[in-house]
Parts: sequence; C-alpha cells; structure tokens
Amino acid sequence: MEYTVQKLGQLAGVSSRTLRYYDEIGILKPARINSSGYRIYGDSEINRLQQILFYRELGLNLEKIKEIVTSPFFDEAKALREHRVQLLDKRRQLDLLIANLDKSIALKEGKITMMDHEKFEGFKQRLIEDNEANYGQEARERYGDKAVDQSNQKVKGMTQEEYSAVTGLEAEFKETIHAAFLTGDPAGELAQRAADLHRRWLSFFWDGYSKEAHAGIAQMYVDDERFKAYYDEKQPGTAAFLREAVLIYTGIK
Repeated sequence: MEYTVQKLGQLAGVSSRTLRYYDEIGILKPARINSSGYRIYGDSEINRLQQILFYRELGLNLEKIKEIVTSPFFDEAKALREHRVQLLDKRRQLDLLIANLDKSIALKEGKITMMDHEKFEGFKQRLIEDNEANYGQEARERYGDKAVDQSNQKVKGMTQEEYSAVTGLEAEFKETIHAAFLTGDPAGELAQRAADLHRRWLSFFWDGYSKEAHAGIAQMYVDDERFKAYYDEKQPGTAAFLREAVLIYTGIK
C-alpha cells in the first residue's frame, strides 16, 4: 500500500513536517514523487520509519539513527529483535520503579516498613541496564562475562551513599571533560581532573583498577563508533581528547 506524507503521518503518529524533514536530511526518502508533486511512500519506507521511531524511543539522535539505518550492512530483522530486548529491559526498569514507588507510598501511609536499600533498587537496576546498553557488549568481549557480572553485582550491593556518589561523579566528570575540551590541553589541570574523575567513576564498577584497563577503555571510546558518537555528541572530538587525557594520566602511550 502507498501513502502520501499526510496519510503516513496520520498512520505513524508523526507530523507531515517531520516526514519532510526526514526527507531533507536523507534518513527517509519517499519511494517516488507523483505527477502532482506529492511524496509517495511504500512498504520499504514504512518499515524504515518504524525503525527510526524505535531508535528514537530508545534515545538515539537522528544523526546516529541515519548512520545505522542507511548502512549497507543494516539487518532489519536483527534490529527488530534488538529493539525487543531493549524495550523489555525498559519495561523491567519501569516495573521496578513503579514497585518502588508503590512501596514508598505504602510506607508513607504507615502500611509497611521499607529498608533504606530498597528505596534505591529501581535506580540501581537502571544504572546496570544503562551500562549494559552502553558498554555491555564491548566490555564482555574484552573482559569476559564473569568480570561484567561481578561489576553488576557490585552495583546491586551499593549503599545509598555509594549510589549517590557514583551518580554525582558521573555528572561531575561530564561537566569537567566538556570544560577541559574547550582548553584544548589534555595535559592541563582540568583534563587531568577529568581523567581522575573517570578513574574514580570506573572504580565503582570494577573490582580492581589498573592503568592498562583504564587506558584500554579510553581507547575503546575512540575505536568504537557508538562510544565515539556518545562522547562526541555535544563536542565532536571529545572522545579522542579524553583518550589523550587518560593516556597522560596513566602514563601509557
């Protein structure tokens, strides 16, 4: 079946303006332009739009989505299976947060008692799932399932103070590395502070820290396009800058 911009927008729940923008940036071209000048979309374009919306739901920006869906190696069936796994993870996370909220309400109403660690279970689970999504595959390939599973268990066992510390460190690290990047000096005070914050943040997830592993992680941020896109999203070149800062920090070249 074929659709005009207006009809496809109604079907998918997106605006005609959005579809025209997708055409302009080359992420979703119409199958053809009819004699009246209307964009016409067919089955392939409908499937492409579905993929785009799935990736948007998972938080990817349009630049990254375009890179994925226009790749000659893009496997639509595999992508759909991956979407399913990620959405199930999101559902589990939401279920945990809802259960946590229900318990908190019952606690306030005097119906139950609640241990302090229970108040943060949903948030810690989200931290684990975010790390798995962002770093899991590469980390498991480099360090093995056992090391990653131990790291996840370490997060689950975090106290309230540790959880607050790790989330605070992550925010401070991001702020510092972006400020350091503007100086252009990976050996400078700000950049070396960012590298130290990064080490401290990693140490919450690792059983033991090593300079070699730290340098290896920083190199992975540059080598892997997904990591590179994450760090370069606001300031292109940040991933490479962080790598240089970490290599100076660890003394590994």
